[in-house]
Amino acid sequence: MADHPPIEAYEELDSTNAEARRRAEVGQGGPVWITARRQTAGRGRRGRAWSTETGNLAATLLTTTDVTAAEAAQLSFVAALAACDLADACLGPGAARLKWPNDVLVFGRKAVGILVESGSRPDGRLWLAVGVGVNLAHAPADTERPATSFAEHMAAPPPKPADAVEILATRFESWRRLWATQGFAPISEGWTERAQGLGQRCEARLPNRTLLGVAEGMDPDGALRLRLDDGGLERITAGDVFFGAGV
Repeated sequence: MADHPPIEAYEELDSTNAEARRRAEVGQGGPVWITARRQTAGRGRRGRAWSTETGNLAATLLTTTDVTAAEAAQLSFVAALAACDLADACLGPGAARLKWPNDVLVFGRKAVGILVESGSRPDGRLWLAVGVGVNLAHAPADTERPATSFAEHMAAPPPKPADAVEILATRFESWRRLWATQGFAPISEGWTERAQGLGQRCEARLPNRTLLGVAEGMDPDGALRLRLDDGGLERITAGDVFFGAGV
């Protein structure tokens, strides 16, 4: 028996997250993984488009939880660790690194997108849609940050989406159980071990301002600690973080 919730595969959907939302809004709670070979209206964080070509993985876990929305958001880090495990399984240990909050970088370029959405149920619990898009075979060209695919770094063909989601779902369940039984601490520890950019200068682009400083680490609630140039400390809870030349 598979050590993860059931997986449903579709040839085409507008968006696996949108499908999860539709099901949640009529009372379904999963847990179930929803996958599609093609997405016609995939979305990323902050409403950005997320392209899913045939050969890539688009998957969303629909589930419910009793925890608060703030705690539930920690599952984005669980998803990042599971996707990092998938990349390492395909490309070798250390191929993938994590950039706050949940970008998975393969040899320095983005290969995975994660989008967690939630809503209230009539019973007072939350439904969650944990969306994961993985560039297995193709990477988009005109992106804000350089992107890559697993295929670019493999001599053999990349894994089929159906095989990749089995690994992803299994690793997600393993990390999720740790989170459910021990809290965020083991997730934070696992994330920090694979983090890129800690101790380096970065630019944090927030909804209403931009900050420069050094990324010191992650707080117990998942916020990024940013040491500003004037010595002050800022906790970043939402936004985009950029490292590298020119920062």
